[in-house]
Amino acid sequence: MHRVVKWLSRASAVIGGIVLVILIVLTTLSIVGRELSKLGHALGESWFGQMLIASGIDEINGSYELTEAGVAFAIFAFFPVCQFYGQHATVDVFTSALPRRSLAWLRAFWEVVLAAIIVFISLRLYEGMLRYLGNGETTLFLQFPVWWSYAASVGAAAIASLTAIYCAWARIAEAATGRPILPEG
Repeated sequence: MHRVVKWLSRASAVIGGIVLVILIVLTTLSIVGRELSKLGHALGESWFGQMLIASGIDEINGSYELTEAGVAFAIFAFFPVCQFYGQHATVDVFTSALPRRSLAWLRAFWEVVLAAIIVFISLRLYEGMLRYLGNGETTLFLQFPVWWSYAASVGAAAIASLTAIYCAWARIAEAATGRPILPEG
């Protein structure tokens, strides 16, 4: 199970990273297109202005919708790798002086709490997807069904939930046995 969760968390992060790179390129092209279009209109009758206007270069239609859906997916895609490697932000000002065993149980407790929260959010996201699937709502510009972006996020959230449950179990086992199972953050 450890290898499967590790592979899923890494694969999810890689896919999330690819999506973010695509969104960066899309946003950059959209901004450059919009600015070139403005420049063409500002230059008006000049040869260069007419060339820019005639080229049809402009902002990419629907880039905001794609960015919104892609970033939501990427957030859920990065949760598993953060969870597996214990890389969530922590504040250990008060806990750094605790004995190792107490710290292990405290870490296990918060891992269980975080797993419950991730599972809860995933279930709510799934219910939201079902709601949008049922009502047929589409995005404004691209007219793609809203539930598609929810479905992508639900897939990543399912991996995040599986990873969170596994990590909670592993932290409890670590606290009980004193042997490390997960990589240290």
